[in-house]
Amino acid sequence: MLNRISTYLPVLSAMIFAFSLLTLSTQSFSASAAEIDIKVDEALKRFQTEVSGGDRFLEKASGVLVLPDIIKAGFGIGGEYGEGALRISGSTVDYYNTAAASIGFQLGAQQKTVILVFMNDEALQQFRDSDGWKAGVDGSVAVVEWGVGEDINTTDIKDPIVGFVFSNKGLMYNLTLEGAKFTKLNK
Repeated sequence: MLNRISTYLPVLSAMIFAFSLLTLSTQSFSASAAEIDIKVDEALKRFQTEVSGGDRFLEKASGVLVLPDIIKAGFGIGGEYGEGALRISGSTVDYYNTAAASIGFQLGAQQKTVILVFMNDEALQQFRDSDGWKAGVDGSVAVVEWGVGEDINTTDIKDPIVGFVFSNKGLMYNLTLEGAKFTKLNK
């Protein structure tokens, strides 16, 4: 019996670690509205600096969801959590979080910023009306790729929701936001 328990101990430990990570992240890492707004401002400035034409692109948007500090960590089983703000016409109207768990080979931690740009009022309203919006289920997100030096404003984007993902090394390509869940916060 003891031998059987020791066989499952690594899996059990990983599950406890992932659960602890998600529990702690939602409680101890919860930021105030003012702290979120400061980080959102910084993320938008970075976007406008790194993406040629980014400022003009954002002006065309119906709304922008910015999650500036998503932390992903894992040891066999992992999780991620981050908070951000939805802005319409440059002003914060709501606060959101994203949380996810995953299973598979993973070790370590990383930070990323996610920016979702709502290109029309209908997509924005569907997002705001949902009770926990899930990318790929409640709406698809086109993660944009373009060449270095190419102006984002000249790219012919027809998708209603456009996503950008940044790491501490810059804009990340070939990523998917499929399965990411965004939930409105009371702040």
